[in-house]
Amino acid sequence: MSATAQPADLTSRQLTAPDGRVELAPDVVLDDPRFANGDLLPVPLEKRHWTTYNYMALWIGMSHCIPSWTLASGLVALGMDWKQAVFTIALGNLIVLVPMLLNGHAGTKYGIPFPVFARASFGVRGANLPAMMRAAVACAWFGIQTWIGGSGIFVLAGKAFGHGWANASQIGGYAWTLWLSFLLFWVLEIAIIARGMETLRRFENWAAPFVIVGAIALLVWITVKAGGFGPLLNQPSTLGWGSGFWKVFFPSLMGMIGFWSTLSLNIPDFTRFGGSQRAQLWGQALGLPTTMTLFALLSVLVTSGSQAVYGAPIWDPIELAGKMSSIPGTLFALLVVLVATLSTNIAANVVSPAYDLAHLLPRFVNFRTGALITGVIGIVIFPWKLYSNPNVYIFTWLGTVGGLLGTVSGILIADYWILRRTSLHVDELYRASGRYWYTGGWNWRAVVALVVGAVLAVGGSYSALDAKGVKQGPFPVHGLIPFLKPLADYGWAVGLASSLILYTLFSLNRREPT
Repeated sequence: MSATAQPADLTSRQLTAPDGRVELAPDVVLDDPRFANGDLLPVPLEKRHWTTYNYMALWIGMSHCIPSWTLASGLVALGMDWKQAVFTIALGNLIVLVPMLLNGHAGTKYGIPFPVFARASFGVRGANLPAMMRAAVACAWFGIQTWIGGSGIFVLAGKAFGHGWANASQIGGYAWTLWLSFLLFWVLEIAIIARGMETLRRFENWAAPFVIVGAIALLVWITVKAGGFGPLLNQPSTLGWGSGFWKVFFPSLMGMIGFWSTLSLNIPDFTRFGGSQRAQLWGQALGLPTTMTLFALLSVLVTSGSQAVYGAPIWDPIELAGKMSSIPGTLFALLVVLVATLSTNIAANVVSPAYDLAHLLPRFVNFRTGALITGVIGIVIFPWKLYSNPNVYIFTWLGTVGGLLGTVSGILIADYWILRRTSLHVDELYRASGRYWYTGGWNWRAVVALVVGAVLAVGGSYSALDAKGVKQGPFPVHGLIPFLKPLADYGWAVGLASSLILYTLFSLNRREPT
């Protein structure tokens, strides 16, 4: 699509296509190695060709993953019935879709990745702060997903090699063969992402339908095992619909939002390749809430079925697949696990930190180097610890992450939509001068709004007690900051709203160069 020059009162350095997407004028050169490299530069219009289906497939591939499964089945393990669990997840994904679409708009309009987009609000250098926050979370998620994929290889190989494989001598509390499986899966992921974003797009296109078929097959198996749908649908809630349910519901809802609060920030990393705003909007709207809800329904039904068959809910699909008596059935189920984990982990947890780390040191780190660093960090954060307990996984990990990243999202939305009305001067995002340089490259308004929002969102984080009075998490029972404890169950919403309001108020009288 041909581009036409913008009106002179905006800038002659960028061109606007008839559909509103913007690219730099041909004579504009961004060559400051402190702020630009080939992976961070705006994507030219002729290379933005992702379609509605590409974004749908991306979300199907990312949503149909084992952590998504364990989100829903973990809620069943915490006492919800299938209706309560599906309702919680569906509502959470409808809510998080809003900042997803708002932040994704900038990627499609300007062709820029998340850390460059964040320069508009945090400053050309200050953007490293939210970028490193997002990168740290992604590295942890990468480790969790890689541990899940390695566990799948471990179980699959155990079916092939027998007793000696599964009961090999232990290192650090786990069989050395499990550590080997973890490493093999790690190498496979790094090999795929090293081939670039176009390889990722093609992989997601075929992985998405394959995982759906596999999840349905697992549901059919447990239904037959349980003697029909009745036992799956009739597993009662131990929480009821009274105060016991609502105490679990709100932190769980924030956990569901926190699950994709990561992508609601760095979604420009993907929408920068969008062929149109319509493609990214409809692709995400049709892909995220529908597939997450469908997958949640499948997972809670299968988990309820496992409770009917085995007497206790099995929320880990790898453990459940290992109970199959049919070796071909087990191998197929575990193959689905591997493909699902690959499709999610590479897209959701390698792309972002790869760009974020390249943004930190563009002179020395490119996309592929950033991906390798992500892989190393993902190993050393002990992901098996985070994944082992649903209380820690849903409340501590997802709740805290959601609260922190919600503050960043509030600032981005306030700056781009409320203050700038979606108008950016792209070339100045890559220069040590101009409207995005602020003071030494940092915008104090964004930093203060981030810090205050984060304290309000997660300062009251607390750990609940189980029926035996045992603390379920690392936080004090009365909260890190006791008087903020009432806000802790609403961390993401508190962080987003408080930072959005504060940043807007701080910036009302801000003057920028024309």
